[in-house]
Amino acid sequence: MAALISRVGKKLRRIIQRPGSVELTRYEALLPAVGKLEPELEKLSDEELTERAGKLREKLKNTAFGDEQLIEVCALGREAARRALGERAFDVQVLGTMGLLTKHVVQMETGEGKTLAGALAAAGYALRGKRVHVVTVNDYLARRDAEWMGPVYALLGVSVGWVQPGDSREERREAYAKDVTYGAVAEIGFDVLRDRLVTKVDDLAQPDPEVAIVDEADSVLVDEARVPLVMAGSIDRSDADEEVAKIVRRLRLNLHYETDSEGRNAWLTDAGSSVVAKSLGLEVDDLFNEQASDRLAAVNVALHAHALLTRDVDYLVRDGKVQLINAARGRVAELQRWPDGLQAAVEAKEQVAATDRGEILDSITVQALLARYPEVAGMTGTAVAVAEQLREFYELEVAVIPPNTPNIREDLEDRVFASPSQKLRAIEEEIRTVHETGRPILVGTQDVAESEELAEKLAKVDLECVVLNARNDAEEAAIIAEAGKKGAVTVSTQMAGRGTDIRLGGTDGASREEVVELGGLHVIGTARYPSSRLDGQLRGRSGRQGDPGSAIFFASLNDELVLSNAPDVPEGITADEETGEITDPAALRQLNHAQRVAEGVDLEIHRNTWRYTRLIERQRRDLLVHRDKVLRTAYAAEALEKAHPEKFGELKEKLDDQDKLEQMCREVLLFHIDQLWSDHLAYLTDVRESIHLRALARETPLDEFHRAAIPEFHKIIGEADSRAAKTLEEAELTDEGIDLGDAGVRRANTTWTYLVHDNPFDSDFEQTIKKVRSMIKRK
Repeated sequence: MAALISRVGKKLRRIIQRPGSVELTRYEALLPAVGKLEPELEKLSDEELTERAGKLREKLKNTAFGDEQLIEVCALGREAARRALGERAFDVQVLGTMGLLTKHVVQMETGEGKTLAGALAAAGYALRGKRVHVVTVNDYLARRDAEWMGPVYALLGVSVGWVQPGDSREERREAYAKDVTYGAVAEIGFDVLRDRLVTKVDDLAQPDPEVAIVDEADSVLVDEARVPLVMAGSIDRSDADEEVAKIVRRLRLNLHYETDSEGRNAWLTDAGSSVVAKSLGLEVDDLFNEQASDRLAAVNVALHAHALLTRDVDYLVRDGKVQLINAARGRVAELQRWPDGLQAAVEAKEQVAATDRGEILDSITVQALLARYPEVAGMTGTAVAVAEQLREFYELEVAVIPPNTPNIREDLEDRVFASPSQKLRAIEEEIRTVHETGRPILVGTQDVAESEELAEKLAKVDLECVVLNARNDAEEAAIIAEAGKKGAVTVSTQMAGRGTDIRLGGTDGASREEVVELGGLHVIGTARYPSSRLDGQLRGRSGRQGDPGSAIFFASLNDELVLSNAPDVPEGITADEETGEITDPAALRQLNHAQRVAEGVDLEIHRNTWRYTRLIERQRRDLLVHRDKVLRTAYAAEALEKAHPEKFGELKEKLDDQDKLEQMCREVLLFHIDQLWSDHLAYLTDVRESIHLRALARETPLDEFHRAAIPEFHKIIGEADSRAAKTLEEAELTDEGIDLGDAGVRRANTTWTYLVHDNPFDSDFEQTIKKVRSMIKRK
């Protein structure tokens, strides 16, 4: 009966569109039993507690969690945390642990103890005999949390490790051999890519994936889901066209080029085409001939870099390098870059040294990386807003965990203004007024440029503030930790994934009672974010664990959010002549509408990307099964012996060592498999870039992509065998067997990993339509 009720409940929630409503009754009913075990466990010595956890490990091995097992795991975890950290897990943290152990994404508000709940869940999975990866948003949090929770794991007899960018392969192997491994999502993904290119089993760093617990799950599973992680092999420096960059630098908006209202596309006008063609020594018509297609492509990419990407908003220039800014977190996106052509164009625009360009050896999206794990759970402060995406793309349900202490933060109604300048004046006045009371203030801005502009304006009226943005993100933990001190004013870009709580009174709590009396932390948003979830993350920095606090957002009908997503403002909305403030409820409705449109666009881009990458991931998975067979067996030697028995016999005689023979054959075949896969990825990129022209002929681009991709993939295994056989046939044999270098079996001498900031402009189809439209305009 209970199972039937649960199924009916799930269907009902979907019908009435109420995400994030996982029933917690089952878990709440277990809390008294968890508490009942406390006195018994408190009497145990540390050794006896570890021994009891070991006995539970034996009982749990490779079984599912029943109620009895959940009770025991949570009771042991609570006692271990009390001893190791001096922190007894609250009932809500125990609920969160149970939600994670039953493969949900748990929503727990900021300051409610997600880190401990995640550690107890990781220990529980480990006691079941599962290898657990705790996936974080950055390297700092991976190491911090692993070290912080280490004593808890030790009392439970669970080993823990972490991976960092500078680790050697041996250190990585050692970290992944632990029961629980912490790592940033990018670092874990890069290790997957490295393992896909090894030629010896002993070089593999990661074991097979089993359980992933994802911290900041909405950020990782949704915001970064379509971000490709890439492994590349060196070719040469990027070929930025310096001449084209200089030409484009002289072009002027609305005279030589135009942009769309969303700021996603730019195209040359007739005047612009004339200037570009003349500067390149061409006639205008020749610029659009097939012979000049490479130069035209360079012009288009340079124009995008010049017109659509803004320094201190989309990227920084620091230490002579272009560094991308993660829009969702307001910090430098470590190891992230645009696709090669655009990256080179931005570097040419800023006149900095070009970075290495590489042949892509393999890649994987964050979504595909997490899909490798048979069991996935996650935790975040804002999951309900993306519950449908979590269900659609990962088949995960959201469990909303109530706060330990009721949230008493006052969320004030947004204040809307006619123009950004009027809004900024009101924000300055708000900061000045609240600062006079002594309350700490946190201001959340949209980008680096805005944060610095606001700081300059505050300085002119003798209001000192601390700025946290991508320029100084290395000091973020220290800055945020002190943002709750009396009189503090902190101006920050997006707060997602900061990983540090704001404690009233600062880290030492010296002025805590006074700040509480004054009303706690006051949060100010300088504009709505493209996602209501990001608004919630900023608000959530105030009102931690029942603290008093307040939050307010300022907005303008000329903010980027409105102009890009809902520019048709209803007539009749009027503003105060003196302040520019709009009190008409229609303005707030327009703002909400613009945000919903932005969220819908982002979801559609996610869906569209996944439609294409799903086929690629399936092909990659099938090829990896074959590659693993080559890596672990004598398949390569047997295939080459069958293809050229005489030459193989000569090779066997030269080596006189079966293991060496098999390894040499293995390296030859694996080289050709990896090279063909790299070629296949390049081919698919070309196909996807051109496939949307077929939409103009009323053909379905995705179907055409499949028609092109599938036959080519089926050739890879047979072609690899043929190429390996040809290598053996043509190779000069020496006493060492085959000189692989002379035989053309040369792997990249330098490899590196990075994330691709995928197409920051329009969808492929819209780009195609707009390109055609611009061509029509020219004619």
